[in-house]
Amino acid sequence: MIYTITFNASLDYIMQVPDFKEGETNRSVKEDMYPGGKGFNVSTILQRLGYQNTALGFIAGFTGQQIKKELTQRGFICDLCELETGLSRINIKMKGQKETEINGNGPYISSGKLAELMDKMDTMKKGDTLILAGSIPSSLPDDMYEKIMAHLKDKEVRILVDATKQLLLNVLPYRPFLIKPNHRELEEIFQTEINDQTELISYAKKLQERGAMNVLVSLGKEGALLIANDQHVYYCPGAKGTLINSVGSGDSMVAGFLAGYLKHQDYSEALRLGSACGGATAFSKDLALKETIDEVYQQLKTEVIQ
Repeated sequence: MIYTITFNASLDYIMQVPDFKEGETNRSVKEDMYPGGKGFNVSTILQRLGYQNTALGFIAGFTGQQIKKELTQRGFICDLCELETGLSRINIKMKGQKETEINGNGPYISSGKLAELMDKMDTMKKGDTLILAGSIPSSLPDDMYEKIMAHLKDKEVRILVDATKQLLLNVLPYRPFLIKPNHRELEEIFQTEINDQTELISYAKKLQERGAMNVLVSLGKEGALLIANDQHVYYCPGAKGTLINSVGSGDSMVAGFLAGYLKHQDYSEALRLGSACGGATAFSKDLALKETIDEVYQQLKTEVIQ
């Protein structure tokens, strides 16, 4: 079974405000609302690619119930811990000449509810896959991902981590199957400016040396690099299309990479499908549908560059 965890679930309220003026009353011309959370995004794309999975995480209040209702309609299993107090957050994403976000803080997660989540993970077994993606709420310890990987280290669970800075560095000794920094995040980790592909590969390999089995570096419209566990470096150019939505593109890439690897046990194919899913979501209003992913997949080709 594949599992995802979303610690800080949200309802994403998307408002189209073509001519936003600070300090004045603004009116949107269109609104949409979707369940948000990186783990939920991964679960959605996996389901659309035909991979049944279970979404773990926390929800609270009437917003939490709406999140659960909408996620259940997407077809994957929702095994969520329901908090006694508070509300799952609402994130406002305002799209105009620039894209502005206001993200809520999220409800308090008690030690008892955290223990409930850990109990759910105790059912995982050898061959299962877990995706850890997104930020950690302020009510949980900063090393939450590290604690989870330590908890599961004897179960031989394949773990993918999409996180930033110290949250990512802390998990490397536990040999995650995949990490996915982007160009900017690599610069932040190593506190340096990275100017070309050679330097990108060099710094990504440093993360591999610290423990990551595979390092997937997303480069936006320039494509993606994969420093793979088979000692090769793969490159996939960026898909061609009109950017509509950047939210969820990275999560879609993670889902596609995993699906491609599980289907073919081949890193080149994993990178190709991951890139297709990321691009397809970027070209869609919401997370990509299977038809769009298939269309983008056909235009992509990976190559071994080292």
